[in-house]
Amino acid sequence: MKEKSGFAAYTATTFLIGLGFFTMGLMDPLYDAFVPIFLRDYLESKQLIGTVMTLDNLLALFLIPVFSALSDRTRTRIGRRMPYIIVTLPLSALFFASIPFAAARTFWALVVVLFFLNMAKQAARGPVVALMPDTIPGEYRSEANGVINTMGGVAAIVGTVVLSPMMDISIQLPLIGDSRRKLPFLLAGVLVVVATILLFSFVKERSQAKKPDDKREPLLASLKLVFGSKDRSAMWVLLSIFLWFLGYQGVLPFVTLYATEVLGTSEGIAGLSVGMVAVAYAVFAIPSGIVAHRIGRKKTIRISLVVVAVLMVAVFFHQPLVTAAGVSGSVALISFWVLLFVFGVFWGAIVTNSFPMLWQMATYANMGIYTGLYYFFSQGAAVLAPPITGGLIDLAGYRAIFVYCSVCLIAAFLLMSRVSGGEPEKREIDSAVVE
Repeated sequence: MKEKSGFAAYTATTFLIGLGFFTMGLMDPLYDAFVPIFLRDYLESKQLIGTVMTLDNLLALFLIPVFSALSDRTRTRIGRRMPYIIVTLPLSALFFASIPFAAARTFWALVVVLFFLNMAKQAARGPVVALMPDTIPGEYRSEANGVINTMGGVAAIVGTVVLSPMMDISIQLPLIGDSRRKLPFLLAGVLVVVATILLFSFVKERSQAKKPDDKREPLLASLKLVFGSKDRSAMWVLLSIFLWFLGYQGVLPFVTLYATEVLGTSEGIAGLSVGMVAVAYAVFAIPSGIVAHRIGRKKTIRISLVVVAVLMVAVFFHQPLVTAAGVSGSVALISFWVLLFVFGVFWGAIVTNSFPMLWQMATYANMGIYTGLYYFFSQGAAVLAPPITGGLIDLAGYRAIFVYCSVCLIAAFLLMSRVSGGEPEKREIDSAVVE
């Protein structure tokens, strides 16, 4: 039998690692789509809703870098990432399934559950993400990131297209009672546990991750490489990441509210709006990695930033145009979904290729630190963005946030022009053992 070469040799491993991304992809869209709706039962101000929605990002800002760096320095019989994963992901599933039950009780019960959910979920994210660059050679990480983002996208489709409409289903279930608003979260929690079991069962970290005496990169030395060296490509990438997430996270938490309050959809159908982004992301994540392999990661990202900025301007004009044209509500909704789908195609190209650019600048010893830096900047933006855009909505209406997003993306486009590194170089790396 002919031995597989190129990325094909790593495909099976990548799909298995993608199970970790599946858990995040399943929880995140449902969280972003429906937690604002739960909060609306208690809060009138969109700015206050946006502020509560930053809880996950605020915790991520500190927990992801800390646990990523800790996992760099951890050596156990089952590896350096897996000990964190097998504890934190099941806890995430438990608290995630509890969200609608807490929301039905009191505002503070909901906040407490959201706090513990995000403690567990954000502690898991860094080690989950760092599994891939530990395993896959630098020249194939765009393709690999496309595969695992596809896994996350498939999970998002399951969550938003399959599970979201179940928010409207009202049936009596044993021990649970009325299933309305509960079923998607319960089923998602079960799927997260199943994915975690499969990930632990089939992905074995490479032997280097178990050795107690290998070199471990000091945190300060890694930070000096990013911010103090002559080539500051990593710094410009991180600042660009901050800007494009400042735009994206300013829009995402309010998409379902926009769909219900402006376009007049039900809660379950409104969740499909986020699903359009997820579908596009899942379908085009792998092709975007292949494109970046051919034309370069930087070029792919910059083209995508321009396209997404233009799409946000198109969304700004969408509602007045459909109103002036006198089209039906279903046509207005479908055209909105089309814009979000195209948005998802190019947003996926940005996210798929930005992580591999940073990983290309890292070493095995500090891969988790670079992963943590990515999340420090992206989650820092996510902390700031929802209160800003919530305030814009209170002052000027929903449409203002689409212009805001476009400005952020163009600013990121300009900063990316200063990046000179992050493209793949052919080199050999030990592969993971997959059983």
